[in-house]
Amino acid sequence: MSNSYFQFKQFTIHQDRSAMKVTTDSCLFGAWVADRIKTEKITINNCLDIGTGTGLLSLMLAQKIEATIDAIEIEEKAAQQAIENVANSCWENSINISPTNATKFISKSYYDLIISNPPFYENELKSPKEERNIAHHSEELSLENLLTIIKKHLSPTGIFALLLPYKRLDELKKLLADYGFSLSQVTMVKQSVSHDFFRIMLIGKLKSGEIIEPVTDELAIKEDSKNGLPPAYTSEFIRLLKDYYLHL
Repeated sequence: MSNSYFQFKQFTIHQDRSAMKVTTDSCLFGAWVADRIKTEKITINNCLDIGTGTGLLSLMLAQKIEATIDAIEIEEKAAQQAIENVANSCWENSINISPTNATKFISKSYYDLIISNPPFYENELKSPKEERNIAHHSEELSLENLLTIIKKHLSPTGIFALLLPYKRLDELKKLLADYGFSLSQVTMVKQSVSHDFFRIMLIGKLKSGEIIEPVTDELAIKEDSKNGLPPAYTSEFIRLLKDYYLHL
């Protein structure tokens, strides 16, 4: 059984009413996006978190970036839990959780950053639990719909960041071209240094006249096991998560 909460250094994620729990790759993604923004010195005044779940990504960004964050979540129980997680944090005044369908979301402003960890398992076997189906399979948050929402709400100079299964990279590249986006950063993620890639983390923007090849790199979460000991986190994973994880 998953833990009912996940304790970070500066906030707590309660997750007993959310179908989607805190995962290592989602934590890595939140830390990676915050790090890219700091490293590239990108100015972010406001952010939209699409499909926030427990509010994890919004809270991770708020810890590092001074910005107003709007977060939307279609599943009612998860949205309520996200509201409570934010209310119990230091960033209650910075994060606004909206229990709404992303396709019906209306904003009066454009966003400097749009972030999403969208449903992974489209067209695959569904769970008997409806909440988990919404989180994993939501047809209304297909990649096509997600890119439509991003294009509608992204500022002309803004960026978006996505976490997806590695196997969807080629599909995504084609869709991005069709929707008028370009990639600036692609990081391919492995469970360990000897595993195959299983996730991609990417940053993109609206396409301009200049064609620029994205920076592409890779990241492993753990080292290989040595001398029968459990595998340790890689130095890059530790660097990204040390301000979040309790025991790093």
